[in-house]
Amino acid sequence: MMTLKEALKLSADELKKLKDELQEKIKANPELNAYIDVNNVGEGVPIAIKDNIQVKDWSVTSGSKILQGYIAPYNATVIEKMIKAGLSPFGRTNMDEFAMGSTTESSFYGKTLNPIDASRVPGGSSGGSAAAVGAGLAIAALGSDTGGSIRQPAAFCGIVGMKPTYGRVSRYGLGAYASSLDQIGPMTQNVEDAAILYDIISGHDPKDSTSADKNDKVSKNLNPQRKLRIAVLPKYIENASEDVKIAYAKAIDALKAQGHEIIEREMMDAKFDISAYYITATAEATTNLARYDGIRYGNRIEGKNLEETFINTRSEGFGDEVKRRILLGNFVLSSGYYEAYYVKAQKTRHIIKEEYAKIFEDVDLILSPVAPTVANKFGELENPMDMYLSDLYTISINLAGLPALSLPICKNPEGMPVGLQLIANAYEEQTLFDGALSLEREIAYTK
Repeated sequence: MMTLKEALKLSADELKKLKDELQEKIKANPELNAYIDVNNVGEGVPIAIKDNIQVKDWSVTSGSKILQGYIAPYNATVIEKMIKAGLSPFGRTNMDEFAMGSTTESSFYGKTLNPIDASRVPGGSSGGSAAAVGAGLAIAALGSDTGGSIRQPAAFCGIVGMKPTYGRVSRYGLGAYASSLDQIGPMTQNVEDAAILYDIISGHDPKDSTSADKNDKVSKNLNPQRKLRIAVLPKYIENASEDVKIAYAKAIDALKAQGHEIIEREMMDAKFDISAYYITATAEATTNLARYDGIRYGNRIEGKNLEETFINTRSEGFGDEVKRRILLGNFVLSSGYYEAYYVKAQKTRHIIKEEYAKIFEDVDLILSPVAPTVANKFGELENPMDMYLSDLYTISINLAGLPALSLPICKNPEGMPVGLQLIANAYEEQTLFDGALSLEREIAYTK
């Protein structure tokens, strides 16, 4: 598959041919269900877009029944930046409903399959974007990451996925899940493409009150020869599978071979991350989804009165996982439990941020697993708690607002990709991409 860097050099006629070829490949692989629909109209380099990012005149539904029929009246800031840079939104990709899930099974449009093994999940919530890039049905894609939703599916599908520092990419036009955690980011075939797409979509945006006043770029300054101090976490990875531990050891050897200094560090048990994350995320989700009531926003299912209309609309419009998180969010925000749960979660979040800050006092990057296992088989996660626990290595990064990048390291004996992530301090995207490019070149992963 042509890279983004190569595609940016194509003429208009060559781009049209590329889009036609992509469309034919998508039609030939309908069972993958990576795309919800495809738009072959734009003039730029085609980029797949997750179904929770506004593209003017497109149906944008966040993978939910409740938004069927909604047409976006404007472009998200990232889309405006893409178009200005010569890129074009090409199709909307499948996702877990309202980005709530780790498998892309909760989508109104049905599940997406893993392009390497159709019996396995592609990850989530950006599973459609990851599957499209992994299957060669997209040059690159945009996803969103609230607790690992770019990095985990990237790891499962053998591609690169990058979550920027909170505030480095505008959230204007992104369907909100948890507003203090959400970030849009690139999903690409390689690290350099991720840096190029990150540069295009990043930068200050006055339309986003949480946008950082920073506009520095990284792709033209990539330096894989930089020697970095990289922290590894031998105790932190004890709960990971043997496949992940083997990949971790391989990555450490590769980093040493590139001349980086490896330093052992410790982090507190990830169970605290999970508790703080799911309380924070569900509380914010409950607030963000309150607007979908059949009166102000979204589809309406009529009832005999206002209360029945409200109940009917939300009962029929939301899927099980979204309802589950709304219930949990309302519970932790209720007057009897706010102090016991929500306030404690915010205190824990502060401790997590301080823990990262302490480690970054004397290291440049941290090497961590992305998920405890390779991609699960459909039905393997028997209950919601199993799915929540599968996020244990990704969610602390969102709680701390840090940048991280997942890249494939090796394959397990069954041929499934094993991805790891590098984590950098806030606004140190240049260091993150430099280290990731160095590791990628030494590993030389092939599909």
